[in-house]
Amino acid sequence: MSLSQIAKSITASPTLALNAKFAALRQKGEAVIHLGGGEPKSKAPMDAILPLKEHLDTREIRYTPAAGIPALKDAIIKYTENFYNRKVERGNVVAASGAKHALILSLQAILNPKDEVIFPVPYWVSYPDMVKICGANPINAIPADGSYYPSIGDIEKKISEQTKAVIINSPNNPSGAVYSEKFISDIIQFCEKKDLYLIFDDIYHRLVFDGRKPINPYDYTKIFNDKSKLILVNGVSKSYAMTGFRIGWAVTNTQIIKAMTNIQGHQTSGPSVLLQKAAIGAINGEQSGVEELRKTLEKNRDIMMELLNSFEGVEVTKPDGTFYCFADFSAFEKDSNKLSNFLIDEAKVLTVPGAEFGMEGFLRLSYCGSVEDITEGIQRIKNVLLK
Repeated sequence: MSLSQIAKSITASPTLALNAKFAALRQKGEAVIHLGGGEPKSKAPMDAILPLKEHLDTREIRYTPAAGIPALKDAIIKYTENFYNRKVERGNVVAASGAKHALILSLQAILNPKDEVIFPVPYWVSYPDMVKICGANPINAIPADGSYYPSIGDIEKKISEQTKAVIINSPNNPSGAVYSEKFISDIIQFCEKKDLYLIFDDIYHRLVFDGRKPINPYDYTKIFNDKSKLILVNGVSKSYAMTGFRIGWAVTNTQIIKAMTNIQGHQTSGPSVLLQKAAIGAINGEQSGVEELRKTLEKNRDIMMELLNSFEGVEVTKPDGTFYCFADFSAFEKDSNKLSNFLIDEAKVLTVPGAEFGMEGFLRLSYCGSVEDITEGIQRIKNVLLK
């Protein structure tokens, strides 16, 4: 069978195989622990559930505009003004089936074959394959100082005539790093000077710790009109614990939004009206649940850090946000896929291999589960690696 070059370039994620193994073990009744989770365990807010149920009761479950219903666009406009101090119009907003979909729509709207997209290492697992799906080339920028915090110099070294865009994810998945204000300022000014697209994957922006405030990219931009190439991506999945609702969005100039809308119209049509109603409820509703989640995650982070810091042979940097830490286990095994498989087989604990994020020898560990799972999971890993 003949497949496309793009299809051949996209490989199956080892994480899916690990998740399948985890599910099979749980079905057998094994006491497995999942430390690879990418979703909060708190419940979706009632402000999201009630309008969904109300609309479901009408039985009028119809198609929606490709860019999202006006009420959701208005809620996103309000969100953007409240959290980014930026007033935008409906023409600057597109709603999509999750922030992930908004990201790939953004890339499809701006990339041509052989273009290059730069992102710092470690990076979210889907960036390279998203770029490849567009026929373009992903380019890794590894911080020269060995940290999780890039400098503008790290990006500049990777610039070529083919560079089209830069993706920034801060707070970062998998490291939890919040990039410095200087770097955010530098990268925005650099991209504006070089006329590059700059995509901000800001899905974790409200889940930051230790008194930090989310960094607002609009504070540093000098271009506010339809010549701006800054694309801000966000959604309800993380802060509102609404991963299964699959509603995200992008805010950018009207030309890009029109292109994204056209692409989405042919790919999926508009997002589900029910899920859009739920997202409106969450955005416009009571926000205390977000702060409760943030506090819980900060407490869980501190517990995981204490456990890992007492784990001889493991090196870890304290996360500034998100619900992940990225720990160096290379003293035990440099092949992170081999190590992850070993841990689920021998310790019955699921972790995510660092190779997925561009760094071998590391594991991503999530602290969005229960304290009991965090404590027991790390102890089991210790038991099998230190015996």
